[in-house]
Parts: sequence; structure tokens; C-alpha cells
Amino acid sequence: MPSPVRPGPLGVDSNNFQIDFGTLMRVATPVPTLLPEPLQPAQATPVPQAGVTGYSVDAAVKHIDSNAHADSQGKCARYVREAIEKGGAKIPMPRPTYAKDYGPVLSKLGFGRIPNGSYTPQRGDIAVIQPPKGSSAGHMQMFNGTIWVSDFRQKAEIYPGAAYRKDKPEYEIFRP
Repeated sequence: MPSPVRPGPLGVDSNNFQIDFGTLMRVATPVPTLLPEPLQPAQATPVPQAGVTGYSVDAAVKHIDSNAHADSQGKCARYVREAIEKGGAKIPMPRPTYAKDYGPVLSKLGFGRIPNGSYTPQRGDIAVIQPPKGSSAGHMQMFNGTIWVSDFRQKAEIYPGAAYRKDKPEYEIFRP
């Protein structure tokens, strides 16, 4: 006597009209999981590439030259920042309060750090100088091709004043 035909989840077997018991077996229900991130080969720390996209050294130098005073106004960070922004690099908020803290910001914008040893200034270079003893703000300045300029026109040497020349604090040079 033939057994009754009971269709399974996939229907009746088309060859012998028997139930496909292979589809009725219990299996573990798959649990959704995240695939692991593919392993990346070990990489050396990338060397920062100098170059700020869309930056105009000419526009920055023209701005700082036309706004500089004969004597310090105590606003070097503001004057140099405004020149950098006039050149086309936007310094994000919140901006550093002190000139001495602009190094990491310039690096993130794409300005390349230049080693101090046997350094020859180039037009558009920016120096970020740490403060001398008794001061907290530091100094920031841009080379216009002849002299260093910030909120005032400085002498050709890197240090802007007597306290800096006396203590010779550390400084970093950034090039667009």
C-alpha cells in the first residue's frame, strides 16, 4: 500500500513523489554576525607631504606685508593666521589662543615641517617659536622673501626680539 504523499517545505519530489526528508532535518539557525575587518599589512608611519591644496603664498605674503606695523602690536598669531587664511588655508575653530600652539594646526592643514639644521628661509615659510622665560604666548611669523613679518616688520633673523635672542627658545618652521 503506498504511503500518503506529504509535501515537505520544498514540495513533493518530482521523480518518485516521495517527501524530501533531507530538507526537514534540524539545522542550527545562522546568527547574523559582522565580518572581521581584513588585516592590513604593517605600514611605516607616513612621512608628511608638504603642500596645501589651493594655497597661494603670494596672497598670504601680500596680506601680511600690507597689514604689518612698524612695532609689535602683541597680536602676531592673529596677523599670521589672517595671512594664512587669505592665502587659502582655513584654520578650523577652535583656534589656538597662543602662537606657540599653532604647529600641530599647520601640520594638519598640510604645511610641511622643515628641519632647523642648515635652514634657509623661503618666501611663505612660517615660524612658530616657543616663548622665552617669563612669557607664555610664544611667537609666530611669516617670511616675505626678505624679512620675517608678523604684526610688525622684524629683522632678517629668526628671533623677533631681545628676550628671544637671549634665550633662543625652540622653534619649528612650516612650509606650504
